[in-house]
Amino acid sequence: MKSFMRFLPPGAFLTAALIFGGCSRSSNSPTASNPAALAPLPEELKRFGRPDAVVKAGQSIQAAVDAASPGAVIHIEAGTYSQSVTVYKAGIKLIGLTGPNGEGVVLENPGGVDCGIMVTDAGDGFALLNVTVRNFEENGVYLEQVDGFYISNVTAIDNVEYGIYPVRSTRGVIERCSATGSEDTGIYVGRSTGVTVRNCTAFGNVNGIEVHNCSNIKLLANESYDNVAGILVALLPAEAVNVSSGILISGNHIHDNNHVNFAEPGTSESFVPSGSGILVIGADRAIVEENRVTGNKLVGIALGSSLLFGALAGLPPEAFANIEPNPDRARISNNVVTGNGSDPPPLPIPLPGADLLWDGSGVDNCWSGNTSTINFPESLPACD
Repeated sequence: MKSFMRFLPPGAFLTAALIFGGCSRSSNSPTASNPAALAPLPEELKRFGRPDAVVKAGQSIQAAVDAASPGAVIHIEAGTYSQSVTVYKAGIKLIGLTGPNGEGVVLENPGGVDCGIMVTDAGDGFALLNVTVRNFEENGVYLEQVDGFYISNVTAIDNVEYGIYPVRSTRGVIERCSATGSEDTGIYVGRSTGVTVRNCTAFGNVNGIEVHNCSNIKLLANESYDNVAGILVALLPAEAVNVSSGILISGNHIHDNNHVNFAEPGTSESFVPSGSGILVIGADRAIVEENRVTGNKLVGIALGSSLLFGALAGLPPEAFANIEPNPDRARISNNVVTGNGSDPPPLPIPLPGADLLWDGSGVDNCWSGNTSTINFPESLPACD
């Protein structure tokens, strides 16, 4: 969401470091990687084949990447690694192993480092499994212009901006991951296409899961709680990608997202209202179905124009000139949306507390088969 800040009113807090949210490259000093181990592979890792290198506790993961050929499988033995990693070759697979007492691989900020794992546009086919990434200054895992990625069983803890963050990327899967403690978003998909986020958990972030200026994204069977907003799907201005369409939000459990907003004052995410379950802002052809959304004090599921978010942030309509801000052809069906809207917070513009809320913008939007108590407006257009 950072580039949206250029439209904030005078006096809002801005820093160049927060605008783009990228990462600097790793500065680890390389050492020789280890030969592949001959121990039997766990069942879940057999799909990747035997490793081309094994990194032992205390050694450099970056050195193994530097020495690897494209497509290499690199196993990382259990332990805490105070280092960061940059991947700049195609097809690299980084796989954390479990120790004899159940301990895993932890990548810890050695001090003052922006990104835990950064994958550049040469890293197509990247995979990351079974790793915890924590305490980095910006992002835990950051991918830019990566095609065909796979991230599984990754835990992101207290990374300041984003936990897991693919941007301008395609054909990726993020599954069985967890993210907490981010001032922007736990799991964030930006300006990307064809990405699936499934069976993940996000809690204790400003936004649990965010999809920003994307198309053909699937959010499936995730749990998001104790965030400011559980799921945010947004089309925002001032981006090279100025459309958002084809977002499927299905089978998720979104509950109790009433955290105090702890984003940096003046950043765009600082205007996200607490108590929000699922927010769909400006995106076209969103399908929101079969979700369970409960206990969010402002709203369960809201559909609205990007101009609505602009009004919350005090932005003029002309700030949105490069996008068509209204959501069209959304279908919101068969959701259980109850116990929301009990205590809406004070906002720059009044929004009623509700299970289902629509600001009236867009065309061909419909609601059908939902279990809800408080709707605004009381009568929502039915689906055929």
